[in-house]
Amino acid sequence: MSNTIQWFPGHMHKARKEIEEAIPKVDVIIEVLDARIPFSSENPLISSFRGEKPVVKVLNKRDLADPEMTELWIAHLEKEQGVKAIAITTENISEVQKITDLCRKLAPNREEMGKNIRTMIMGIPNVGKSTIINTLAGRAVAVTGNQPAVTRQQQRINLQNGIILSDTPGILWPKVENPHSGFRLAATGAVKDTAMDYMDVAFFTVEYLKEAYADRLIARYDLDEEMPETDIELMEAIGRKRGCLRSGGRIDLHKASEILINELRNGTLGQITMERPEMITEELVNVAIEAELKKEQQIKKKEERRKRYLRNKR
Repeated sequence: MSNTIQWFPGHMHKARKEIEEAIPKVDVIIEVLDARIPFSSENPLISSFRGEKPVVKVLNKRDLADPEMTELWIAHLEKEQGVKAIAITTENISEVQKITDLCRKLAPNREEMGKNIRTMIMGIPNVGKSTIINTLAGRAVAVTGNQPAVTRQQQRINLQNGIILSDTPGILWPKVENPHSGFRLAATGAVKDTAMDYMDVAFFTVEYLKEAYADRLIARYDLDEEMPETDIELMEAIGRKRGCLRSGGRIDLHKASEILINELRNGTLGQITMERPEMITEELVNVAIEAELKKEQQIKKKEERRKRYLRNKR
């Protein structure tokens, strides 16, 4: 199975068009990110919609993310003009309410004119956007659920505090170009588990955890101090410790994969961030190089076809 996610249901395509039409009337954009994957959960479409509009980047699920990494990401995101970043957990109502304070700072002229600040909240599926809306509104106005893509249509909510909030469906972009981002989105549950091979996602995850959070793996799965060298050996060791055995003593790697991914998602493995700013810079360079090579290959193939056509024509 390909590790490139292409997951763009019809309602997402419709939402994209609606957002493009509504954005000129918006003063501040609120983009909800997953604090464990701040880059991979950023939607590049939002940058193209945004233009010069100020943005509040909300790193939700901070209680599941590595606090040191979260601080690094906030500093990194705020290097961009017109961007303010904040880390929250929806368990803490006062943290969620700070989002409106940032909106006021980014659009002071609206309040000075006695007008409501018009905001639009966006985010990829399953990032906690609806829970944030309900907390800000003080009532259940948005459908919540732990499945990706619960919100299906836009709605406008008057928060009764000088801020109007437009909700949008969670939209992914048509194609996730960075394969590493695809794995991270799958590992954290941003896309349906059927979108990518479960075991591929677990192997990617365990390889990263082995490098960045070996102590968590050793403690959680009672592993020997000497870490297994390969991802397969490590997954087998986890499976063995968790009794994921088939007949003949073979390890059920699918079952072991499910245990690892579920324990990453629910925080049992501890506070983990799946990417660092410097990692992303390197990955984007590699993606750009790969895209250039692909383009060159396509030009070459096209030229070969043209020459063959001309030869056959003689």
